[in-house]
Amino acid sequence: MNKKVSALPLHFMLLPAVILVLVYSYGPMLGIVMAFQKFVPAKGFIDSKWVGWDNFTYVFNLPNFTQVIWNTLYIAVMKIIAGQIVPIVIALLLNEVRKAIIKRGVQTLIYLPHFLSWVILGGIMIDILSPQFGIVNKLLGSLGIEPVFFLGSNEWFPYVLVISDVWKEFGFSTIVYLAALASINPALYEAAVMDGAGRWRQTWHITLPGMAPIIILLATLSMGSILNAGFEQVYNLYNTLVMESGDIVDTFVYRIGLLEAQYSVATAVGLAKSFVSFILITVSYYLAYRFANYRIF
Repeated sequence: MNKKVSALPLHFMLLPAVILVLVYSYGPMLGIVMAFQKFVPAKGFIDSKWVGWDNFTYVFNLPNFTQVIWNTLYIAVMKIIAGQIVPIVIALLLNEVRKAIIKRGVQTLIYLPHFLSWVILGGIMIDILSPQFGIVNKLLGSLGIEPVFFLGSNEWFPYVLVISDVWKEFGFSTIVYLAALASINPALYEAAVMDGAGRWRQTWHITLPGMAPIIILLATLSMGSILNAGFEQVYNLYNTLVMESGDIVDTFVYRIGLLEAQYSVATAVGLAKSFVSFILITVSYYLAYRFANYRIF
């Protein structure tokens, strides 16, 4: 007779991870009370004056807050759209490569930027896009085009953010789509060839429908991050010249919270963002379950 194995050791193995989550994820949530106070560090949470919704009213009436919300949505939506289209196209192109060594080499090269931090990539982008010494402006100059100050122009800066973010992350998404392509039954392509279908028709009627579930899943799940336009990237690339088009919610919170020491106001903005993000994540998981049959529990 088999002895019943106790699950207690397994629970003890999980305990350190649970403690870390409680300390670093749930513990800081106690600071939410600052959103409803005129918080003074010397007085602490208990003795600071309660002001109710005044911090939220103050933030929403700031003249530049509407622009910050627009910048966040504009940049995030462009990133989501480009971050879906580019990996799909690259995955379809790589799927046509027959030599495995070339295919794997390209996958490795496009995947490498995913592992680099924005501190490193920010420096690379600054050098590449420099108006005087950057390779991009030297190329434009050879074509007779005047140099463009990409990181100092409100017109160009949002697109620089989107393109650089796609460059960094599309390799990871491409691998996900390649895995989806590998799961398509090869017999479908053989039948299509016998029916006289070319590569375009095979792609349209077999490949894309086979990828559709994972495309829908990633697209719906990305809705939850629509208010996350990328703090690390923006922080390492923006400057006072592009505040109008580059200031997002996260950099706004950082500036008024840490630089200007308006802790209560920054907490109010962060709480409002978290509330909206929670709703979007809930909706995105429902849509993922509804259209892609994806569920966590």
